[in-house]
Amino acid sequence: MSAPASFRSVRYCDWGNKTVMPEHINFPDDIKIGAPFSNMVLDDDYAFLAGLVAADVEEGLEVLGDVGAETEVIMKTVTFLLAKVGLDTSDIVRCDVHLTDLGEMDAMNEAYGGFFEGGRYPARTTVQSGALFGGSKVEITVMARRR
Repeated sequence: MSAPASFRSVRYCDWGNKTVMPEHINFPDDIKIGAPFSNMVLDDDYAFLAGLVAADVEEGLEVLGDVGAETEVIMKTVTFLLAKVGLDTSDIVRCDVHLTDLGEMDAMNEAYGGFFEGGRYPARTTVQSGALFGGSKVEITVMARRR
């Protein structure tokens, strides 16, 4: 007896009449990565960016410890990476933010909010995490709708 279709291991997803072959992208010139994950995965509808921390980019190493500055570096990197696939921050529909201290949410919000126009913010979850890669205090994961 074979497993139901929903449990079979496949390399594609079949949603109605649409077959999606995800594209896995890394940006080795822009993001330092030494672990088994992709910087971005694209399907027909969305771009999924892996969590980014300031320690992932050279510019971010200079601002480690400053939540507002880390957030600014991360969001500039998000903007840059989205542009590589023809998107911008107005296409972001969801963000997950990890802070090592929720007491620093105001500093994160101040920097983060400046990347979105006219109060059109994506849905967001913000949680406290005990530790983040490279001594960073902020990590942001993004999901953007493709045009």
